[in-house]
Amino acid sequence: MTTTPRFKRILLKISGEALMGDQGFGIKPEVVGKICEEVKQAHELGVDIAIVVGGGNIFRGVQNSTKLGMDRAAADYVGMTATIMNALVLQGVLQNKKVENRMMTAIGMDRVAEPYIRKRAIRHLEKGRVVVFGGGTGNPFFSTDTTSALRAAEINAEVILMAKNGVDGVYDKDPKTNADAVKFDRLTYDEVLRRNLKVMDQTAISLCKETKLPIICFDFNAENAISGLLQGQTLGTIIASEDWQG
Repeated sequence: MTTTPRFKRILLKISGEALMGDQGFGIKPEVVGKICEEVKQAHELGVDIAIVVGGGNIFRGVQNSTKLGMDRAAADYVGMTATIMNALVLQGVLQNKKVENRMMTAIGMDRVAEPYIRKRAIRHLEKGRVVVFGGGTGNPFFSTDTTSALRAAEINAEVILMAKNGVDGVYDKDPKTNADAVKFDRLTYDEVLRRNLKVMDQTAISLCKETKLPIICFDFNAENAISGLLQGQTLGTIIASEDWQG
């Protein structure tokens, strides 16, 4: 592995479900602590880090709208506020670990976070602060996967790191229920779209393709996974254009 970070600026996507650990709901402190420790190690390498967190451990708009009889837009706003709760937790734990950070939200929440402003987010990164994004895109009908692709493009990130819970990459079928599932080492955006692989939603993959943003899907449960990736370790599955040499 090299001592020079592989990337200077990254966007880390953490699903809400990842924060549950082996629980069925909510936040498992040990999992959040591990994630934030990994972020701290990566930050100490001199890498600019932005984080997008989901809210599925608390509320999923697309699933719960039907169950509750809510319209999809209203349910998605509930889901977006769930991501803000998770972002506040990450911010607090990072602060406890002496990692300077700022939280920004796409939905007004001025008592607890800054409003998302692109140039301000970039300035925070330039000053060595980890930036945690909450509130999704601020609009219903868009997932936090799409938020990740959008924010990564806006802040000029070099890569999106997709942290998976217990899955070490992208497979042709769910490896948790199919013993014969085959792992991919590398895929193009078009292959993901054509195979309908459940890595990110299609809007997010299409945006990454348009902006030529590579994605690395990895298991954050692996020891020192993020810092290992940044130092050249081969982990997970790469999704990128055929000519990407990162």
